[in-house]
Amino acid sequence: MSETPPSLLGLTTYLLSKTGKAARSRLAARLAGRDMRLWHMAVLSALVDFGPHVQRELASRLGIDRSDIVKIVDDLAVAGLVDRARDTGDRRRVTVTATPDGRAALMELQAEALAVQEALLEPLTGSEQAQLAALLRRVHAHVHEGAERAEAGR
Repeated sequence: MSETPPSLLGLTTYLLSKTGKAARSRLAARLAGRDMRLWHMAVLSALVDFGPHVQRELASRLGIDRSDIVKIVDDLAVAGLVDRARDTGDRRRVTVTATPDGRAALMELQAEALAVQEALLEPLTGSEQAQLAALLRRVHAHVHEGAERAEAGR
């Protein structure tokens, strides 16, 4: 029997961690059924939401190591979901753009993510889900603003 100690249930950080791990695992499993990973979805999301990116800037935006972004973009390019183009002025710069197939794939991946989200949040009412989302966005913004301030101070 694996009953969680009440002292851990009293820690919001513990609950966030365990719930986040479960959500990530479920989403990863759904995406794997489409031969995709979370980073593939993140890259497509950034390209669709913000437009074409230089590969280096894409890695920075998403917090992905530069060597890892190459493999992720390669996977997406082989699948026809992104196009890459070298900058004629600087051959080291590679611009990545979502293709129409990439946009369609992202819509399917988002539907998978929403299905996981609905199952995970089923115990909450619609208004509770909206409240939870708003609160998490505030915490997310606070955490990321703090990280940006820390990096700016280096």
